[in-house]
Amino acid sequence: MYNSRIALKTYILLCAIGATLGSSANGQELPSAFNGTNLTGWQVPENNVWWKVEEGSLTATSDPERVGSNLWTEREYANFIFECEFRFGDGVVDSGVFLRDSKEQIQIGISGSLKRDLTASPYIDGKGYSVEAQGIEKLLQPDDWNTLTIVAKGKNYAVWLNNQHVLNYDSETAVEEGPIGLQLHPGNEMSISFRNIRIAELD
Repeated sequence: MYNSRIALKTYILLCAIGATLGSSANGQELPSAFNGTNLTGWQVPENNVWWKVEEGSLTATSDPERVGSNLWTEREYANFIFECEFRFGDGVVDSGVFLRDSKEQIQIGISGSLKRDLTASPYIDGKGYSVEAQGIEKLLQPDDWNTLTIVAKGKNYAVWLNNQHVLNYDSETAVEEGPIGLQLHPGNEMSISFRNIRIAELD
């Protein structure tokens, strides 16, 4: 597993972004964005009942009214690598990773509009799912932890699921800089857990 992670980072470094990333090149982990203990570094919503840290994982659970919630990084990013592990919990999971704003995201779980799993596919506000990630049905582990890696460089998004490249997409509406967010979609009774959340800035 460790060697495959190094191989992925090397591939990203040499083939996908063409940028220098010292920690990746040396086989080291990306910088941690979640300490496994509390929500330091994240913008905690007021009256937070959704996001809890449990046994080193960050778990999002819907409230009785199912209003949903987004959890944003305090820092803003332009070009970056984002990596996390996620695991589906109870209910129909509809989640995702927001890329610099709330209008563009990489889906995790069931699309509320299309009613099927579109994990690793980009959802763009006003356009929906204009492209879909490839080979997800063979890679996704519904009952176990999955690794999601996103490289956002300019308008380009490249996505890996469990160390396999599944998507390359250019978004005409991508913003230049902003925070990264995790989504607990409104309207669903669900839970999802994240761990080993890591983010590295790129040139």
